Amino acid sequence: MATSEAILQVLLPRLHHSDLCTNSLNSAHTIKANVNNGRIKIPLSMQVHSCSRKSQNCRRRVYALRSRDSVFHEKTDVGRLESMGCQCQQAEGVSGFTEDQNETRFKGKTRRPTSNPINGTGSAPSIQGYEVGQQLKHEKQDHVRNGKAAVAGTTKDKLDKGRVNVIEDEAWNLLRDSIVYYCNNQVGTIAANDPSSSSILNYDQVFIRDFIPSGIAFLLKGEYDIVRNFILHTLQLQSWEKTMDCYSPGQGLMPASFKVRTVPLDGDDSATEDVLDPDFGEAAIGRVAPVDSGLWWIILLRAYGKCSGDLSLQERIDVQTGIKMILKLCLADGFDMFPTLLVTDGSCMIDRRMGIHGHPLEIQALFYSALLSAREMLAPEDASADLIRALNNRLIALSFHVREYYWIDMRKINEIYRYKTEEYSYDAVNKFNIYPDQIPSWLVEFMPSKGGYLIGNLQPAHMDFRFFSLGNLWSIVSSLATVDQSHAILDLIEAKWDELVADMPFKICYPALEGQEWQIITGSDPKNTPWSYHNGGSWPTLLWQLTVACIKMNRPEVALKAVKVAERRISQDKWPEYYDTKRARFIGKQAQLYQTWSIAGYLVAKLLLANPSAAKSLVNEEDSELVNAFSSMISGNPRRKRGRRRQSFIV
Repeated sequence: MATSEAILQVLLPRLHHSDLCTNSLNSAHTIKANVNNGRIKIPLSMQVHSCSRKSQNCRRRVYALRSRDSVFHEKTDVGRLESMGCQCQQAEGVSGFTEDQNETRFKGKTRRPTSNPINGTGSAPSIQGYEVGQQLKHEKQDHVRNGKAAVAGTTKDKLDKGRVNVIEDEAWNLLRDSIVYYCNNQVGTIAANDPSSSSILNYDQVFIRDFIPSGIAFLLKGEYDIVRNFILHTLQLQSWEKTMDCYSPGQGLMPASFKVRTVPLDGDDSATEDVLDPDFGEAAIGRVAPVDSGLWWIILLRAYGKCSGDLSLQERIDVQTGIKMILKLCLADGFDMFPTLLVTDGSCMIDRRMGIHGHPLEIQALFYSALLSAREMLAPEDASADLIRALNNRLIALSFHVREYYWIDMRKINEIYRYKTEEYSYDAVNKFNIYPDQIPSWLVEFMPSKGGYLIGNLQPAHMDFRFFSLGNLWSIVSSLATVDQSHAILDLIEAKWDELVADMPFKICYPALEGQEWQIITGSDPKNTPWSYHNGGSWPTLLWQLTVACIKMNRPEVALKAVKVAERRISQDKWPEYYDTKRARFIGKQAQLYQTWSIAGYLVAKLLLANPSAAKSLVNEEDSELVNAFSSMISGNPRRKRGRRRQSFIV
């Protein structure tokens, strides 16, 4: 083991953090820019934020300029950097490093680790795992030959613990190898980092939803700078301008992803610039804008404050404005009559056509969590009074709507089975005109006598009875589900372990669409074939949401059991993006290996199980006001007849 630790010390890249964007609005700070062979100071105004249109698609870029001869070439700014700048600093005072440690000090400049030649593209795991594994293997063989049965249990425990430690060490090495740098500052992690793959696609970008488990892993580890940098840089990319162009992002929209590009400076071949190039969905498959990015951004911002104790970030004027822009976009009036958020197919983790257009549960759970988180962080001021009032009204109506109409168990199925249709009036029991024949045959066998869950979607004359994991798990985390409902969801997971966990956790949805239903709903999508990808595939990243939900409900043994299942294969399978087949026996046919959020999801689960109290930074506890409001609403149960009554919200 001593040999392995020595090798690890030599091979692991040394990563450094520096604070970013600490300036307030309209301040006159200077930033240090990394020059090819030196360091110079430039005024804040030299960092620019521009928008150019190519082929009718709006592309927003943030530039950090560099030059060898200390001459900078300014570009035109169209927007927010008059009020917000980026302070790029490189690590100083670094000493005692050699080139063998993948860190070189050259003329006062610290180079980024050579293991990350292209923004996070690194090598596969070091030989540490192999050497430790060989050592453990030899120890086990020697023990078997000695035949000492009395010590067998102790040795086996040590071997198992040693193997798990090797997996965790490998995961941390891989996560750090995926880090992306902008102006020598860590700003995120790429989606996947498989050195053996020639098909990169868009997995070399930093996705907001993919970075969430990475960011939480760093927060739990006490490494806050990368999360702070990520929050501020994505805020700079947020769309703030009102536009009438249907090809441009709406005001307040967060990008789905961004990529750091190093490009030659215009008119000077000897100088380069780092470019943040966002994608708002105009380059995505299906050209669908992401709804969940802004919601995840708010959730991560709250987690940063809870973990680090640094509330100054969320109190900044620009951050407060960013929160309000997201809320106004989500709370905007439209044609919809429900308190749930109306979205199109492909606007969340399930980013392909899967029949979830309308009011998918995943978005509603994230929406509810973001509303609660934003209410905690919004500064009390007159300008926020109307927004907070609208936010509170939506929280009450949304919680009632989802808890009452999305919930099913054996009692509710029996009730739907006896529904009368074509009811017209305010006292209708079957409010959404659901036809009993919609109850699928698989549901009768799937639903246990003890347990229940929130259905995937609800629209007029349509209930999507599929079990969607992320929506149900985050409904527990966010307190969108009641305490009884939360326990019932975990009861169902335990009762249907073979269907939802099997050989690798966790099914993204159950069951898969098959046959003619698959052809019609997915458009015969060759990637979403039955029991693959988003159509019933198994996604290891869901381990961390499962763990948070289980810890919140004081049932960590459920998550621990799932983590142990994952540890049997996930490392030797090279950390795939997803698994195929009903029991998750095969690595996904088109799955990327060394998928970052599979790695980060496992690490977050391990960190939380080791320190369950840390989960408090992620969960939303329901406050007494919502409980009282919901109780008063449920007293007028929709299954009881009641006269017309004017209400301040729609349910």
